[in-house]
Amino acid sequence: MFEIGNSLREARLRQNLDFPRIEEGTKIRGKYIQALEAERFEVLPGDTYVKGFLRTYAEYLGLDGQLYVDEYNSRFASTEEALTPSTPPSRPRHRVSESNFVVVALAAIVAITVLVVVAFGFGDGTSSDPTVGAVGSTTSESTATTTATGSQPAGAGKRTPTLARLLVRASAGDCWMVVKAGGPQGEVLYAGTLEKGQDQRFVRKRLWLQLGAPAALTMKLNGKTVRSLPGDGTFFLVTAKGVRRLATS
Repeated sequence: MFEIGNSLREARLRQNLDFPRIEEGTKIRGKYIQALEAERFEVLPGDTYVKGFLRTYAEYLGLDGQLYVDEYNSRFASTEEALTPSTPPSRPRHRVSESNFVVVALAAIVAITVLVVVAFGFGDGTSSDPTVGAVGSTTSESTATTTATGSQPAGAGKRTPTLARLLVRASAGDCWMVVKAGGPQGEVLYAGTLEKGQDQRFVRKRLWLQLGAPAALTMKLNGKTVRSLPGDGTFFLVTAKGVRRLATS
C-alpha cells in the first residue's frame, strides 16, 4: 500500500517537469493532473477517467501504470464495481455455446438449400430464374456477361477487407480516449479528449480503444456505421470484422 498522489508528485519533481509540459505530453488537463497528485479523485468525471488518467500519467513518468490502477481499485473503487468481476462465468458461456450451435446448424441448412437451388437453376440452363438472380447478387448486365464467358463464379470480385478503417466522431459530447495499434502494449495513435463535433480517423489491422464515454461517440468502420457500441465497457478491440468489448482489468 502506498500514497498514490505523493508518489506521482515525487516522480514529477525528480524529473523537473511542470504541469504545462505534462499536459502537452499526456493530453490530460492540468487541473486533473493536480487532482491526481492531491488524491482529489472526486474532481474527475468518474472512475473510468480516474483509472485512464492514472495509467497514462504514471506511464508518462516512467512508472508502472497498472500498479497505480490496482492501488486505486483496492482503496477507492466503488463497491458495485469491485463486485462485478466475481460473477461466475460458467452459465453464460454454456448458453452462448448452445446459441452458437443453433446458429451454425441454421447456417448449414440455409447453405445446403442455396446450393440445391443454384444447382437446379444451372441444370435447367435458365438464366431468368429470380431465385438464382438473388443468390448471385448481380445485375442483369453482369449475369449476361457471366453466362457468355461461362467461367466467372457467382460472387467473384468481392474482397473481404483486411484493414480496419475507423472514423470516430464525438457527436453527443466530449469523450476522453486512448487508441493504440494492435493491443494495449502497441503504439499510441491518440490519447486525449475528443471534444464534441471533432473526429479522428485510424487505419490498422487491429485497433485497441479505451473510451471514457462510449455513448458520446458515433463510429464508422470501413464506411459502415456501427449501430451501437457493444456493452458499456471501457476497452474495445476493432478489426475489419467489427467492434467488440474487452473484459476490464
